[in-house]
Amino acid sequence: MASRVLFLFLGFVCHVATAGRTCPRPDQQPYATVTPLKNVYDPGEQIVYSCQPGYESRGGMRRFTCPLTGHWPINTLKCTPRVCPFAGILENGIVRYTTFEYPKMISFSCNTGYVLNGTDTAKCTEEGTWSPALPVCSPVTVTCPFPPVPNFATLSDYKPRPGNNSLYQDKAVFQCLPQYAMFGNDTITCTAHGNWTELPECRDVKCPFPKRPDHGFVNFPAKEVLSYKDKATYGCHETYTLDGPKEVECSKFGNWSAEPSCKASCELPVKKATVLYEGEKVKIQEKFKNGMLHGQKVSFFCKNKEDKCSYTEDAQCIDGTIEVPKCFKTHSALAFWKKDASEIEPC
Repeated sequence: MASRVLFLFLGFVCHVATAGRTCPRPDQQPYATVTPLKNVYDPGEQIVYSCQPGYESRGGMRRFTCPLTGHWPINTLKCTPRVCPFAGILENGIVRYTTFEYPKMISFSCNTGYVLNGTDTAKCTEEGTWSPALPVCSPVTVTCPFPPVPNFATLSDYKPRPGNNSLYQDKAVFQCLPQYAMFGNDTITCTAHGNWTELPECRDVKCPFPKRPDHGFVNFPAKEVLSYKDKATYGCHETYTLDGPKEVECSKFGNWSAEPSCKASCELPVKKATVLYEGEKVKIQEKFKNGMLHGQKVSFFCKNKEDKCSYTEDAQCIDGTIEVPKCFKTHSALAFWKKDASEIEPC
């Protein structure tokens, strides 16, 4: 009787001990699903790992049983993307891709003279096939009619085929009549769809009469109206310099290509000095005895007393004004024992 009681007691203890060792929710594997998926599993319950659509197993267990220890075995299952057939060659075209794995896309384009027959993109499907089916590049066989000529334009370059037709990629070039400006590309091309690219437009463009600059003059054609491509020439009175181009042109936008002006010359505040002009030493009182023209630039020599050397600073005539560098000192002829800054070794 005592032994039977002991047996029942040990069985109860064993049941209590094993009943508490459940398995937890299983780890998630990339691109895999677990069936059934629960938070707790009793010993002996089974789960099955399966790869998601578009992925396949590359080894490792798929079915696991919850052990009495309550710890799931190590899972070595790897789900990798399916790989679609190689599609890296498209005859007479180009395939653009990064990989052929699910769910990547690839794109297609054809070489000049060929047209895409089919889709321009395809996707690697869950089954490892391309969808839609891969395209082909077919030769372009279309023709274009004789090109239409825009108003106020002429055909300057065009060679028709027999029957006055044009083949794919044939070109026609237009030229606007005088005083008309072209807007758009002067060249059109026969497309793969049997039509021409967009025609240019020739517009009648007028410009206002150019203004006479202060201290100068402007000449232009003696016409009631100035039109596209008409020209005007500018000049300045004595002691003034033209700032801008001598000749300007009426542009396609109805304005002049530039608006030159006349700038005053500079009277030098320094009567005597040696300066650098265009890389050469010159005497300012000789080279610029009549003053400096607008835009002209010279470099004055200055002394560095500490290092006993010389350096230069620039001065430029700007519309009647020039500023002599503060470092410049006029050399006195009385101090004959001192060297002029222009005669000292440069720093």
